[in-house]
Amino acid sequence: MILYVIIALTLFVVCSSAFIVDQQTCAIIERLGKFQRLAYPGLNFKIPLIENKRASLSMRIHQLEVVVETKTKDNVFVKAVIAVQYRVLQSKIYEAFYMLQDPVGQITSFVFDLVRAQVPAMDLDDVFSRKDDIADAVKEELEKPMADFGYEIIKALVTDIDPDANVKSAMNEINTAQRLRVAATEKGEAEKILKVKQAEAEAESCILHGKGVAGQRQAIIEGLCQSVDEFVKQTGTTPSHVMDMVLLIQYIDTLKDIGSNSKSNVVFVPHNPGNFSSLGDQLRETIFASDLLKKK
Repeated sequence: MILYVIIALTLFVVCSSAFIVDQQTCAIIERLGKFQRLAYPGLNFKIPLIENKRASLSMRIHQLEVVVETKTKDNVFVKAVIAVQYRVLQSKIYEAFYMLQDPVGQITSFVFDLVRAQVPAMDLDDVFSRKDDIADAVKEELEKPMADFGYEIIKALVTDIDPDANVKSAMNEINTAQRLRVAATEKGEAEKILKVKQAEAEAESCILHGKGVAGQRQAIIEGLCQSVDEFVKQTGTTPSHVMDMVLLIQYIDTLKDIGSNSKSNVVFVPHNPGNFSSLGDQLRETIFASDLLKKK
C-alpha cells in the first residue's frame, strides 16, 4: 500500500513539474507569485506547488487593424484602415508581459491620436496620394513608446481609405466629366485636321485642274495654228476663212450636244443658217446679251 502511495506521489511530481513550451513561444515562470525565469521552446521543468507557469507569450509577428473615422481639411468624412504589424522583443519579454496590460488597446490609442491629427490637415485627394506619409508617421509615433514596453513595430500600412458613398459618387462624376471633355477636345482637333487636309486636297486639285485646262487649251491653240497653216498652204485661202469654217464646225457640234442632252438649260444662241459669215458676230452679241440679263 505504501508503495502505491509513493508511486502515485512520484507520478504527480513528474507530471506537475514537466511542461512543454511551443516553438516561437516563451513561458513566464513565477515562484510564489514572483517572477523567476523564462522558459523557452522544448521540454522544461518547474518545482511543483512552488513554481507556476503564469502565461505564454507568442514571439510571432501580430497584425492589428484599426479603423479610424475622421474628417479631412475639405470637410469630408473618411474611414481609414491602419494595419500595424508588431511583435515582442526577445530582450524585453519581461517588460512586454508585466509593464503593459493591454498592448492592443495601447497601439489603438496611439493610432487614433496620430491619424486624427494628420488627416484633418489634408484635402481628400492628398489623403489618397500621401497615405504612405501617414503610415510612416504612425510607425515613427509608435516605435519609441512601444519599444519601452517591450514591443517592436515592424510596419504600419494604410490598407484602405473609404469616403462617404455620396462623395465617391461625386468624385466618379467629376472624373467622367473630365474624361468626356478631353474626348470632345480630341474629337474636335481630329475633325479640324480632317477639314484642313480636305481643303488642302481640294486646293491642290483645283491647281492641278487649272494646269490641265491651260495645257489643254495651249495644245488646242498649237494644233489649230498648225492646221490653219497647212490648210492655207494647200488651198491658198485666207486664214480668216479657215477660222470661219472651224467656228462653224464648233457651232454645229454645240447644237448637237445641246439637243442630245435632255437636262440642258436655256441657251440664247441666234440661228441664221443662211449667213454663216456673221456667225462670230452673232455669238459675240449673244454673250453680251446674256451678260446684260444676268446683271438685271
